[in-house]
Amino acid sequence: MISHKDKEFHTTKDLALSVIGGRWKIALVWALLQNFPLRLNELQKLFPDINQRMLIRQLRELEEDLIIERTVYPVVPPKVDYKLTEIGYSLEPVVTAICTWGDSYHDVLGSDS
Repeated sequence: MISHKDKEFHTTKDLALSVIGGRWKIALVWALLQNFPLRLNELQKLFPDINQRMLIRQLRELEEDLIIERTVYPVVPPKVDYKLTEIGYSLEPVVTAICTWGDSYHDVLGSDS
């Protein structure tokens, strides 16, 4: 058994899916692979369908799992930005493969979806 954040996982695959699972996590990692660092308002512009509460929750989970790094600058008003960590950058081939698969799947579904 593997323990992480007070949860038990049977395999490393289960652990990985727990870390990158979630409606917005893959999209957030993709955005941070394309542009970095990004501020919260920039992420909100990229993902207008996500409310701020959910966005912050997903970012916090990614930070807790060491996928992203949050930097707070000591200025007024506060400035915070997000970037991928080294282990976060290692997700690039996984995220790219998922996005490519999504494109292929969309093609299979046809243009009416």
